[in-house]
Amino acid sequence: SDTETSEKIQKSGVLQVFASLLTPQSSCTAKVANIIAEVARNEFMRNPCVDAGLIPPLVQLLNCKDQEVLLQTGRALGNICYDSHEGRNAVDHAGGAHIVVDHLRSLCSKTDPTSEKLLTVFCGMLMNYSNENDTLQSQLINMGVIPTLVKLLGIHCQNAALTEMCLVAFGNLAELESSKEQFAYTNIAEELVKLFKKQIEHDKKEMIFEVLAPLAENDVIKLQLVEAGLVECLLEIVQKTVDSDKEDDIAELKTASDLMVLLLLGDESMQKLFEGGKGNVFQRVLSWIPSNSHQLQLAGALAIANFARNDGNCIHMVDNGIVQKLMDLLDRHVEDGNVTVQHAALSALRNLAIPVVNKAKMLSAGVAEAVLKFLRSEMPPVQFKLLGTLRMLIDAQAEAAEQLGKNVKLVERLVEWCEAKDHAGVMGESNRLLSALIRHSKSKDVIRTIVQSGGIKHLVTMATSEHVIMQNEALVALALIAALELVTAEKDLENAQLVQILHRLLSDDRSAPEIKYNSMVLICALIGSEPLQKEVQSMAFLEVISKLCSHENKTVAQQASLTEQRLAVES
Repeated sequence: SDTETSEKIQKSGVLQVFASLLTPQSSCTAKVANIIAEVARNEFMRNPCVDAGLIPPLVQLLNCKDQEVLLQTGRALGNICYDSHEGRNAVDHAGGAHIVVDHLRSLCSKTDPTSEKLLTVFCGMLMNYSNENDTLQSQLINMGVIPTLVKLLGIHCQNAALTEMCLVAFGNLAELESSKEQFAYTNIAEELVKLFKKQIEHDKKEMIFEVLAPLAENDVIKLQLVEAGLVECLLEIVQKTVDSDKEDDIAELKTASDLMVLLLLGDESMQKLFEGGKGNVFQRVLSWIPSNSHQLQLAGALAIANFARNDGNCIHMVDNGIVQKLMDLLDRHVEDGNVTVQHAALSALRNLAIPVVNKAKMLSAGVAEAVLKFLRSEMPPVQFKLLGTLRMLIDAQAEAAEQLGKNVKLVERLVEWCEAKDHAGVMGESNRLLSALIRHSKSKDVIRTIVQSGGIKHLVTMATSEHVIMQNEALVALALIAALELVTAEKDLENAQLVQILHRLLSDDRSAPEIKYNSMVLICALIGSEPLQKEVQSMAFLEVISKLCSHENKTVAQQASLTEQRLAVES
């Protein structure tokens, strides 16, 4: 494998001679394959091996019965495939992978040292063959290599070299969606957890983690891993590493807690671990939140956000004091806080605020005040969650909506974020919260605050959103403005060209029935203002509305008749 020697071999033209020596009959076949394997350890020699036509005869040798020839041939093909596009293509073309997969199947149950050595080499060859190549990975998956590799792992778990090869091969294949479906039909979860429990070395655990993470993205496998006892292993790692400042331990703590959060993303696995809020796992995760480790605080808050994915869990958690723990955590991160922890804690509070019965409890616990401390944040992910949390909290809570809607600092910040063109999520949530403050408070004071802060134009723009739900929220809020504070808002509505926008919405056949209905309700309210009434008259609304009188949706047709009468009277 010495570079200089390889160069001399290449220049001598002996590679071309090797092709004719690679025959089952020749007594030196194993030695020739061995030389090729050594030479191909040098990157610059892989293409010359392909060009010298060595791949077809090597692949033919895979049909040989001689164990030494098979071993050296497997090594040679594996090394030629390593990081070499040309090498992989040539092996693919010659049909090498098929033969190797067949060998793995037939040798799988043999535990003698020679067979295990062969299995290790063949696993390594397939690994190099398919590494970072989706097409070849799919090919191996279609050949059914996954159940064979899982079986191998179970039978040969005492053989470190072979186990390692299996793990790397799994790591290669597990990224593909189609592989996860196949893995789900094997006992991979059980085998990996069994293997994991035996590991002492950090590197070995890390290897298993690298397979577990992509596999745990599949909901069926998530549940299998939970049932196989992975969670207990992860909790143990957290306990052992939480106070350590060794680099390996910090990495292990992060991987274990991240994986724990991933397992909670599956509905079934999450409910199994929640156990009605009495589960040991749920209690342990709760204890992470007050921890001093940022990583555990983050994982704890994310885990709570995942547990809070159904109303029953949310109600139970709020009744059992989880809100205070999350507010204390947020409090620790107000100043130069950790953005990921802020984001996770706000996500958890937002999810907990979804059930109707939780809103008033969370408001009286002071959640709105705790969240408002982050108004200064310049971080879009935090801004986004902060807005979503407030919007959930004030849903149908008139008093809270009024209180927040009169908060000038909040409203001014919302108006500023309504212009955050680089962050569509923040922009959308700001608009929705502005509208929600009006819709839930129905308060003149709130409307005046929003008018004074320049929020009207954003609500008018929101009425043109591509999302029907947002359009509708905007129209309902604008109708309330027109009904309660038309004089105050008149100028801004005129400048924002609301009347033209309504004309467009009513003329457009693609507008949803509720959009047409609320646009007409708004028109009826706007004609109470002289300048706006003039605009309505100048735009031939009657024509558009009389067409809607025969609309297939009864509510739209009725509202069209009423609106037509109103407009006829006014004109």
